[in-house]
Amino acid sequence: MQCNVRYNFQALPGAGNRNRWLRHLSKPVGVVLVWQIAATAALAAGGAVLAGGDGALSAVAGGLISIIAGLAAALVASRSSAGSAGGLLLGALRAEAVKIGLAAILLWLVLANYPNAHAGMLVVTFAVTIVIFAMAFFVRDY
Repeated sequence: MQCNVRYNFQALPGAGNRNRWLRHLSKPVGVVLVWQIAATAALAAGGAVLAGGDGALSAVAGGLISIIAGLAAALVASRSSAGSAGGLLLGALRAEAVKIGLAAILLWLVLANYPNAHAGMLVVTFAVTIVIFAMAFFVRDY
């Protein structure tokens, strides 16, 4: 039996540009992303000390939920047309709706599928990283 499936080792289009999907995001989002990762790592270390491996994993999950929701919101905001004040406001509201909806779904998925989750560590890390994302407003874009 002969298989007619051909595998191509060629790079995917755009693979050379590693940050292609992030090109629309500005400096404040990148700075805040680094802050979120640092806070998640610090809280995961604290969770490991306080509650062991499950506490650390719960803290990482809480941070990742916030990071993923924040990146999705930034992508939605960057793709909206800001031709007018109303368009800008609509884009910002759409981005916040995406962030809140995605965060709620991800929180539910983690809590429903990870029986050993430490809800306290998960929620604290999620809350801290969500507040950090809001600090992007104060980061200068130059």
